[in-house]
Amino acid sequence: MKKTLLFAILLFVGICQSAAQNIQLHYDFGHSLYDEFKDSRAKITTTVEMFKPDKWGSTFFFVDMDYADNEVKSAYWEIARELKFWNGPLSIHAEYNGGLNYIKDSWLAGLTYTYNNSDFTKGFSFTPMYKYICSNPTPNNFQLTGTWYIHFGKGKYSFTGFADFWREEHADINGNEHNFVFMTEPQFWVNLNKFNGIDDNFNLSIGTEWEITSNFALNNGWYVNPTLALKWSF
Repeated sequence: MKKTLLFAILLFVGICQSAAQNIQLHYDFGHSLYDEFKDSRAKITTTVEMFKPDKWGSTFFFVDMDYADNEVKSAYWEIARELKFWNGPLSIHAEYNGGLNYIKDSWLAGLTYTYNNSDFTKGFSFTPMYKYICSNPTPNNFQLTGTWYIHFGKGKYSFTGFADFWREEHADINGNEHNFVFMTEPQFWVNLNKFNGIDDNFNLSIGTEWEITSNFALNNGWYVNPTLALKWSF
């Protein structure tokens, strides 16, 4: 699951244009790094993201789909709303998460603090939230989410990412009980249209994402799953 065009980045994009969308294609190496993922982890994931600001805040959503054996193996989506009727770094955050298989519906609410430097080449956000996980033995939980972005080399390169830490009572595939989950997905992109000789409208980026998790879903302990990725921004 990816939050690749993160809220801090998207707030910056919203200043420059009315909306931002992208589609990503990831080849996941996790299936070849771990024996337990050999037959279960999808090799290909697509991500579609959209962000649209308005005078009351902004709306963001993304949809992930994992492919295996010529079919969609699993799907996941998030939609979030930032509400802001004032000047300042704080906004009201409301969010829904849901998907197939092991993913339970979740409803989240909290406050987002956002910082951008003067030229919007770097920034971060932090969102503490109440998290209600449907059909969980202990549905009332919390989540802490941080995001960051750094654009450098005159826009040629971007380093972005998020980190989530939340409470969720669940068991892994071996029956071990866990109460907390950590996930981070740093990304590095090379933005081709920022290089001399390439058309400004050729909005293709080449990069990688590293999914680093602890006790996520049915997994026990830490895993690192890198991808090779393409992104087209609209």
